[in-house]
Amino acid sequence: MSQPRPDQDINLEGSLVKKALEWIDSGYEVALATVISTWGSSPRPVGSQLIIRDDNLFEGSVSGGCIEGEVVAEALRVIRDENVKTLEFGIADAAAWEAGLACGGQVQVFIQKITPNLKVVLSDFKLAHNQKQAIAVLIDLSSGRTQLKENRDLASEDLVRCFANDESRLISFDGNDRVFAHILNPPLRMFIIGAVHIAQVLSRMAKQTGYEVIIIDPRDTWAEAVRFPDITIDKRWPSTALEELSPNSRTAVVTLCHDPKLDDPALLVALNSDAFYIGSLGSRKTHGKRIERLKLEGVSDELLARIKAPVGLNIGARTPAEIALSIMGQVTETLRRPQ
Repeated sequence: MSQPRPDQDINLEGSLVKKALEWIDSGYEVALATVISTWGSSPRPVGSQLIIRDDNLFEGSVSGGCIEGEVVAEALRVIRDENVKTLEFGIADAAAWEAGLACGGQVQVFIQKITPNLKVVLSDFKLAHNQKQAIAVLIDLSSGRTQLKENRDLASEDLVRCFANDESRLISFDGNDRVFAHILNPPLRMFIIGAVHIAQVLSRMAKQTGYEVIIIDPRDTWAEAVRFPDITIDKRWPSTALEELSPNSRTAVVTLCHDPKLDDPALLVALNSDAFYIGSLGSRKTHGKRIERLKLEGVSDELLARIKAPVGLNIGARTPAEIALSIMGQVTETLRRPQ
């Protein structure tokens, strides 16, 4: 029986799906174990996963090693009996003590066999993940039925909140309150148009908050690496860069140039993308003129309403650092509290 390595992927976002599909294509039967809830000092977060082969080989981790043996043993029975199983481990549980979970935590692990139908779902997931789509893997804990849902087509408020907060958990979906939503979001990105002073501060804030940041500005005088250490700089025309970078539902686009020749073409691309946040620097008067120009380009009122302008929260910001703070706050609010 293999042991999980510290650097090994522990959920579907990594290589586990690819490995599971390879095993199945090689003729093995495979089970999937998922941490569906935790309490206290559980060593692995909700959503952590383990794949188990019918010859006892496994990859991934649901506890860092302390309950894997018990989970693998039960997974082999699930493979044999073709059913589903929820295991509970806690400090008062003798099995947990024997398995090594004596640190005061509790964990629930759901085990399901990867059936032909689930294999199709995982194959679809692999494709969506490669395309950097934000998706949820929904598991019915009663039957094991599994389906994918994209965040652009949601009727469940529970699921909307899960996507917004990067939170995998039990939810109510289609009248069923025993559904586990495993949220798989692509990385957060921020594209900043204009290598201005505000961008110097905002780029650092965004990077520290977990965003992949790209400064887009074709002006050599502004877009110098020395002004943006450890930040990617793209010197292409903003609209060209954005079209190739393809903003998705995990992307914030902020235009700071104050130059219609640079900002407007970028906004045209952003407004027709899935970017969750679009903000543009300028006073209300400046934004009014911007709206008039974009309307002449055929942009609808509905799309124009997506632009946050004047950009940032109204905190009375004056300095570049304060304006950057107000923008980062507004970006975070839009991400975590979707309308």
